[in-house]
Amino acid sequence: MEPVNKQANSVVISLTDQGQQLASRLVEAKVVAQHQHRPKPFTETVQSLFNSGQRLILICATGIAVRTLAPALTDKYQDPPVLVLDEHGQFVIPLLSGHEGGANDWAREVAEAINAQLVITSAQTYLKPQYVAGMGCERNCPKSVLREILETTLQQAHLTVDKLSAIASIDVKHDEVGLIELAKELNIPFHTYSAAHLRRVEDLLTQRSDIVFKEVGCYGVAEAAALVDAATLITSADPELIIPKHKNRQATCAVARIYDY
Repeated sequence: MEPVNKQANSVVISLTDQGQQLASRLVEAKVVAQHQHRPKPFTETVQSLFNSGQRLILICATGIAVRTLAPALTDKYQDPPVLVLDEHGQFVIPLLSGHEGGANDWAREVAEAINAQLVITSAQTYLKPQYVAGMGCERNCPKSVLREILETTLQQAHLTVDKLSAIASIDVKHDEVGLIELAKELNIPFHTYSAAHLRRVEDLLTQRSDIVFKEVGCYGVAEAAALVDAATLITSADPELIIPKHKNRQATCAVARIYDY
């Protein structure tokens, strides 16, 4: 394993204003050398840095990091280490090249520098993820259509319906028969939330729709409902959107995850 070099060949990439502030802290703490904020084009920039051997800290959802880097991966012996941090700086996750590439050791440095929780998934087995599907649909959408988009969406993260803790939506769908029947079929609860409640997480949405806002009073239903409901499962942790909104002609679906620490 190569020794950790805090000064050279390392880049932190941020996407949000809070992430930018966190990245500045990391540079000041000298655990990373360079900072790029919202680089464009994002995917090509990150892959180029990775392919050139740069050690990366990505301040974003793990799903974004995985989808961005997947085409560029070789193996754990050649790939540079990659860490993922949430924008609040609460958790540090060694995503790639944990042992062989030094990501675990680097993550410990970063966690100590910003007083964050280190999450080493390769060595710690106590983490328990819980998943919530947020769904929206046309009135009287058939259960079969809802189940189809749910399963298709879950496949994006190699998940199955038995991993879900709940289905969530906006309160105007509290009596939507298809959603109620789907939750009953899966033996999980169906929860709904007001538009005002869903707006609390609008900064975390990957897609914001003015049309949806005019119709129901919030910028998105599926993603927001998934995040809001996941947050109720474990109040001491922050949820993350691991699958952004997918849609067909009648329904939408997104999936959020939260870890039980």
